[in-house]
Amino acid sequence: MRNLKNIVCSVSEIGATAIAWDVTTHAFICAEGPSISENSSVAIRLWRLANSQGQQPQISEIVTWDVDSPLANPLDDKILCLHYLVDIATICLILASGDIYVVREDASQGQTQIEIVGSVDAGITGAAWSPDEELLAISTGADTFLFMTRDFEEVTNVAFKPDDVQSSKHVSVGWGKSETQFKGKRAKALRDPTVQEHIDEGTLSPCDDGAVTISWRGDGNFVAVNSVEAGKRRIIRVYSREGTLDSVSEPVDGLGGSLSWRPAGNLIAGVQRFDDHAHIVFFERNGLRHGKFALRLSAEDLKGWGRNISLKWNNDSTVLAVSFTDRVQLWTMGNYHYYLKQEIDLGSKRNAAVTKSPIGISWHPEQPLRLVAFSGERELSLQYTFAMASGPTSVPYDSGLVNVTDGCNLKVTPLRKANVPPPMSLYDLEFVDNVVDVATNVDGTLLAALYNRGLTISRWDSNQNTFLNLPPHNIFLTSPNDTYARQITFRGPSEAFILAYSISLQRDQLYKVNIKGDHAELGPSIDFTFPVTHLMPSFDYGSVFVQSILGTVHEIEDQEVADNIINGNSGTTASLRVINVLQNPPWSTSCQWLEIWKAGEGRLICGLAGNGSLHTVTSDGQESLLARNCTSFLLTETHLIFTTSQHFLKFVHLAVNQVPEVPKDEPEIDERCRSIERGAKLITAIPSTCAIILQMPRGNLETIYPRAMVLSGIRKCVVAKDYKTAFLTCRNQRVDMNILHDYNPSQFMSDISLFIKQINKADHIDLFLSQLRDEDVCRTMYKETLRTSALVEDQSQTKDHRSADSITKSKVNRICDAFLHALSNARGTHLQNIITAHVCKSPPDLDAGLSLIGKIRTQGDEAVERAVEHICFLADVNLLYNHALGLYDLDLTLLVAQQSQKDPREYLPYLQGLQEQPDLRRKFNIDSDLGRRTRALQHLHDLNAFAELKLYAEKHELYSQAIDLYRYDEQSLNDLMKLYADYLNSRNRFKEAGIAYEFLRDYESAYLAYRAATLWRESLSCASLVPLPDAEIRALAQLLADGLTESKDFFAAATVNLEYLDDVENAARLFCKGYWFADAIRVAARRGRHELLAEAVDVGLVEGMANMTELLADCKGQIGAQIPRLRELRAKKAEDPLAFLNGVDPTAADVPDNVSIAPTDASTTGGTFLTRYTGKTTGTLATGVSRRSSKNRRREERKRAAGKKGSIYEEEYLINSIRRLIERINSVSEDVNRLIEGLLRRAMKERARAVGDAMLEVVNACRECVDEVFEVKKDLGEGETNGDYKPTGGEGVVAESLEQSWKKQEPPIVNAFEVLSLAR
Repeated sequence: MRNLKNIVCSVSEIGATAIAWDVTTHAFICAEGPSISENSSVAIRLWRLANSQGQQPQISEIVTWDVDSPLANPLDDKILCLHYLVDIATICLILASGDIYVVREDASQGQTQIEIVGSVDAGITGAAWSPDEELLAISTGADTFLFMTRDFEEVTNVAFKPDDVQSSKHVSVGWGKSETQFKGKRAKALRDPTVQEHIDEGTLSPCDDGAVTISWRGDGNFVAVNSVEAGKRRIIRVYSREGTLDSVSEPVDGLGGSLSWRPAGNLIAGVQRFDDHAHIVFFERNGLRHGKFALRLSAEDLKGWGRNISLKWNNDSTVLAVSFTDRVQLWTMGNYHYYLKQEIDLGSKRNAAVTKSPIGISWHPEQPLRLVAFSGERELSLQYTFAMASGPTSVPYDSGLVNVTDGCNLKVTPLRKANVPPPMSLYDLEFVDNVVDVATNVDGTLLAALYNRGLTISRWDSNQNTFLNLPPHNIFLTSPNDTYARQITFRGPSEAFILAYSISLQRDQLYKVNIKGDHAELGPSIDFTFPVTHLMPSFDYGSVFVQSILGTVHEIEDQEVADNIINGNSGTTASLRVINVLQNPPWSTSCQWLEIWKAGEGRLICGLAGNGSLHTVTSDGQESLLARNCTSFLLTETHLIFTTSQHFLKFVHLAVNQVPEVPKDEPEIDERCRSIERGAKLITAIPSTCAIILQMPRGNLETIYPRAMVLSGIRKCVVAKDYKTAFLTCRNQRVDMNILHDYNPSQFMSDISLFIKQINKADHIDLFLSQLRDEDVCRTMYKETLRTSALVEDQSQTKDHRSADSITKSKVNRICDAFLHALSNARGTHLQNIITAHVCKSPPDLDAGLSLIGKIRTQGDEAVERAVEHICFLADVNLLYNHALGLYDLDLTLLVAQQSQKDPREYLPYLQGLQEQPDLRRKFNIDSDLGRRTRALQHLHDLNAFAELKLYAEKHELYSQAIDLYRYDEQSLNDLMKLYADYLNSRNRFKEAGIAYEFLRDYESAYLAYRAATLWRESLSCASLVPLPDAEIRALAQLLADGLTESKDFFAAATVNLEYLDDVENAARLFCKGYWFADAIRVAARRGRHELLAEAVDVGLVEGMANMTELLADCKGQIGAQIPRLRELRAKKAEDPLAFLNGVDPTAADVPDNVSIAPTDASTTGGTFLTRYTGKTTGTLATGVSRRSSKNRRREERKRAAGKKGSIYEEEYLINSIRRLIERINSVSEDVNRLIEGLLRRAMKERARAVGDAMLEVVNACRECVDEVFEVKKDLGEGETNGDYKPTGGEGVVAESLEQSWKKQEPPIVNAFEVLSLAR
């Protein structure tokens, strides 16, 4: 849907008959002749025309020489091929008479400037250089075809034979014909599409001139020759680069001599002429036809300026130039339709009336849309660019208006109204001449179509729903042969500006057109002193700007100029002036496309250079390069939108005097970036509907609703309190509706009533309430990407103004409560919403919703049934049935049950049985059936059914609740406590059972329970309260002492032996075992057993020292072994993480590299560096079961606990082992202190010093290794985690282990240890 817009135009009048490009300087070589020279001889003259991009060309003569033609009339000779060999600065010129000339611009010493390097006696009928300039193809008058190298040595010489026609056996399958299209079952009787209704015989056209045309394919591997065979028919022969005949075209009636192979290689274009019409026909390489299109010529045109036609593709295959005797037409293709985009009239009547040759065309070899057209009188250098002729994108005028030129027709489509795919359109406007450019005004009501020497203005007629042309007006630009109209644009609603090129002045001109009502008149004009490439309005259509060939930007303004005083009268005249806006642009040459965004006094210039660089310049001079691979862009009020060659659509927020921020290529996490189809380009934007129109490479349209535009529109509506539009946008575009609240919570909570009033539809309010979540979507899903100080301030104020209620209550419940409050007086119209607000709470308040329905039912409201249906739709009906039953409302329960899938034969008898019961009994049965045991117990208490209550409490283990109910009834309390004590005793909860028995004064049962719990104090005290005989108490004490000794509670065991068994010796030994040496010495001295100091205490000190030194030696050895191993493991991990995490020794032999062509379980179940962490290996994805099984998890957990050497778990095992060692050292620190004190008290100083030194050594070793072992790990880098994915099975154990090693670990604290000074 893009049009061709002329950006460079210049004219010279050398009279060239052939032109070749010099791609290094972008100049072109012109050849004039053969013609009569000044000395009356036939000569050829070569010129170099330095094309200065729109400036007046600089012409310099290269050489002139006389031609010795073998023809009877040398003036009948002509130049067939002119080519410039850039690398050797040589011009190759081939004449029809058979001579091949070489002209050296910079001839070295010993070289001649002009040399005939070859000659063909039979004459030359056609010649063409290959694209790589290595081969020259020549057809001769003797029907031969030659291949020559660039040194002009013959490589191949083949003859055109009549038998060549038989080389291709064509079988047409009806490609592109109507017979192959499906037309429905009522179509005509089907026929074989391969059998044509009319078979062409290849008859010659009466206008055929017998010319031969040669055209190479873009890659230079094949060449096509169009010639007349035996004077009967034209055929196209296709030869390979080696000179082998590849194919011959099928017969085509009226085929002309023109030929051009599309550089892309898929089509060969030719001309088919008849008396009353002409077509461009296409062939494939195999010679078969492949479509066509009409040239839109009448019979009179074919007899006049259309009697000779030639073709030429540009180098990127996008434009086909069709040349006639006085004009050139440029055609493009989109969606399999050919558009006539431009018609270049050279204004040469001589060419149309006298000569038979068409206008010459020479495309630039490197710049696709640059060409030179020459007629023998005038040379016209032109450059074009593809540009959209779209309407405004500012709200409310963003109708998506797109104008597509197609000759005299203008295809107009407002895409917001009708997304009509091209080549169709909603409106087809026809004009008097081929349209050059088109523009619309600020509100899209005026449309101006510019053609070669004038324009037509159309106005939108709302009554007839189309555009109507204004009455004819005399707006023509100077003389018809002196001006080329180029571009047109609007300023405001009724001012148009026309950019034209004046041939006589050799400069660009700007004309202003004032439109008043249905009349238009030509206003002031201005001549530019610099070449202008673009004429464009600002984004708001308030100004008009131009861009020069150097890339500078200028603004066009009106001014009043005082007139000269004549006859005493003076006045002012309107004129135009040029104001410099951007003198030093960041782009080196003129941009392909330029747009200017204005907001107040601020301005942003956006330019797309030819190399894909997208630049912006602010009004205060800040420059920014947004992208280097941009393919198209456009502006809206809030965004700069552009596409990239990486197939992304990106949005850049626009702000006054702020450098735009470009999003990264991360469409998954940034709303400003979106993936699009390969090669898609922007057509227009419709911000009011949040739509973007893209055109695919094949030409079809696609409408998308990018998340950035949608969210921007929603946020604007929320700020403007237009909640209805915001809600509908969320609903249509599937945006989480929590954004309506989360974007501005305080405003939304204060506007609940306004929200309800605007939405005013129960279903829509229900939809909003049902989607509420406690998540703040503006911080997670829809982060605001516009960074402005105002936004930050607003967000901080919103955060500060949150009420205290919002801290204690969830967001969902706050909103639901607010809706309930707002709808409290609108129960008649919003009952459904009130119920929804109750159900949507977290957790759902089903009781409140059902209670409301029950209240309405008692009032006789007819809406009860609809309310029940609605609440059953919102929640699980079985859950609702239980809640309704829990409200003891049997009628409401019946209504809910009727909406469920329950069998009436089940619930009806049950409800009838409940209905017949007394109130308390019914409540008890309901609560018991619903599992609400505590309530059921309360009902039994209210029924005074104590016996039944005891059974119920015993059955459902409700002892605590029953005891609480009877806490003031001593007899009942004791009965329940007895039951509870027996229950606790049976469940091995002996301590609690003992307390309960003691509460009941049942000391005998209590001491037995305490004894089972090894609570020696409580057991012995209760045994004394029974009271038990002394023998039994001693037996009990002995039993308790043995149990305490077995559980290593030596202090308690010693106390029992001392106080209840009077066994001083055993008590002293037990004190020593527990390192309570001070107590052992005290007891021996107190009881007068001094011999125990040597027999028990000293022996205990020696044993304690031996055990402790052995323990400390083991700890020291463990540290000495594990710390170096840990260092080794970490060094291996840093050196080769892959091998470390896979648990493979990289130095071992026959280690698989885990890479295979076809993945198997053996090669993939092990995983790699990342898959071992994420669990998403090829094997696990393929099988999905084995690695995730619980069996494998248990096996992997055993491996993890074992921490086998060389496994992936070894590092974690070593770290945990050292942590446990430090904890063990901390726990024995007090024992060591008591041991040292005891040794010193018993005069064992050396032993005390040995223990102290050993302890100090171990403690110091622990302190030194803590920082190394428990180092702080860095956080995982981006991409190493896998979101919320959590592997299971054996992979889950691996993941947990790695997470534990990566997680920041708090190092254990090593307690301080200080040796007594006496032990040093």
